Amino acid sequence: MNKSTLITLSFFSSCLLLFFLLFSGSAIAEKESPEAVAKRLQSRYDTIKSITFDFTQNTRGQLGGRPKKGRGQAFFVKDTNKKDSMGKMRWNYSAPDRQVLVSDGVNFSMYFDSLQQMIVSSAKTLQQDLTYSFFTGSGNLLEDFTILPPDKQGNNSEQTVLIKLIPKAKHSQVAAIHLWVTEDSLIRRIEILDHFDTLTVLNFSNLKVDTLDTTDMDLMFKLFSFTPPEGTEIIHQ
Repeated sequence: MNKSTLITLSFFSSCLLLFFLLFSGSAIAEKESPEAVAKRLQSRYDTIKSITFDFTQNTRGQLGGRPKKGRGQAFFVKDTNKKDSMGKMRWNYSAPDRQVLVSDGVNFSMYFDSLQQMIVSSAKTLQQDLTYSFFTGSGNLLEDFTILPPDKQGNNSEQTVLIKLIPKAKHSQVAAIHLWVTEDSLIRRIEILDHFDTLTVLNFSNLKVDTLDTTDMDLMFKLFSFTPPEGTEIIHQ
């Protein structure tokens, strides 16, 4: 190997090293902090009036017995006409059996087809439900949680960023939450861990933002009310 070749290789190696250092420095500089991810996520959801998505659910843990799975479609609408009012929500479970969980902002009902029962309570009971409070605009990630780096791996194939949330106030049902956040600041996956190590995993797909006409009162009534089949036992709490 002659001297000219050695000089060329040395120059080429130096360029590669410089490129690596510049690229690594840029990647590190551009990496978001967990707080920055939570802030842009909150800012996006603050502007959303309605959101719908398909979901799959998997719950497993010590108290849950064998793993429980479900899937269906969910709808959330903020009530922007009244300050501090409750938003509207509906979860339609299509599997493993039909369930309908719906709130019009005043009453909350849970219909279980396999039991032929519907439980009705005040919508105020949902204030402790973190998915409800966030999707309907009554919750705030930065105020309600300590934002931390994740203690598990994310899924880079979906271009998501993973953050961990710990409730600032003691929560009877939640010990920690992991959120998978997309580049356009939507939640793709939620993992909720309770104090008994039961883990509930929710995966969201077909996310649609502000596609519901919230000014259509007939649509809102049909979507956020539910009349159970005749013969259903109705239990008021």
